[in-house]
Amino acid sequence: MPLDLAAIRSFENLEFLARQLVDGFITGLHQSPYHGFSVEFSEHRLYNPGESTRHIDWKVFARTDKLFVKRYEEETNLRAHILLDVSPSMYYPAPGFDKLKFSILAAAALTTLLTRQRDAVGLVTFADTIELQTPVRSTSTHRHTLLLALQKLLERPPAPKTVRGTDVAGTIHAIAQQIPKRSLVILFSDMLGRGAEEQEAALAALQHLKHQHHEVLLFHVLDRATEANFDFAERPYIFEDVETGLEIKLQPSQVKEQYQAAMTAYEQELAQRCGQLRIDFVPVDVREPFEKVLYAYLVKRGKVR
Repeated sequence: MPLDLAAIRSFENLEFLARQLVDGFITGLHQSPYHGFSVEFSEHRLYNPGESTRHIDWKVFARTDKLFVKRYEEETNLRAHILLDVSPSMYYPAPGFDKLKFSILAAAALTTLLTRQRDAVGLVTFADTIELQTPVRSTSTHRHTLLLALQKLLERPPAPKTVRGTDVAGTIHAIAQQIPKRSLVILFSDMLGRGAEEQEAALAALQHLKHQHHEVLLFHVLDRATEANFDFAERPYIFEDVETGLEIKLQPSQVKEQYQAAMTAYEQELAQRCGQLRIDFVPVDVREPFEKVLYAYLVKRGKVR
């Protein structure tokens, strides 16, 4: 079901909210076509055609009509790094419904889900530089520390408008150099750079991660109604760059067609390049159901062995 992000403000405890979301998600999977996957995801993975049938769990097959392979301890322990873009553009479109709050809640739920599976998780927040970088651990104490950090970020007001931007490329390159073991890197960002050169640099950084043999899951977070479709009422607006403060006055019809074409081309290019790099690219709309994020993670985790 869709989330009322504004209601998050009424929860003083993000840890409690994340736990409720994960519990509700798993319960929903029980009642969905993916029943069985939800029950077994921490102990099983989907069978890949062509591999040995020796470890297929036939009891699970009898219940789900799907082939799952039993996982062993060395397979189940995963190291995940959650990278969270906290640049000014992530505070769009409005308090309570912005991309950053959606991403914070997603990161909190994924942290809860990861540690439930005895997987290790770390958090990196960044804008033009890395702001926070935690160790990667699997303990309940560490989970609590991460969720407290996310809680503080949730309550933080937007920074004053400056020329401060987003250095996705620099952050990813730095993380790629630091990760010692094959890991899953989960990135939440709107990927809205200031031009083709910056966007190309971000893609090169993602390629760096793949060159280091890491798996990558990119959640492309947008308010699709306005940022992709340019869905505004036909009246004069003053559009402001939330990162630079630059303003332009116009009516939506003056640029809507060109804007939509440019945005569609950019998203298609981003998705195509991620596909070429074997990066899981997941478009996320802050107005749509939240469960898409958790399910995309579970599918990705099934591929990381």
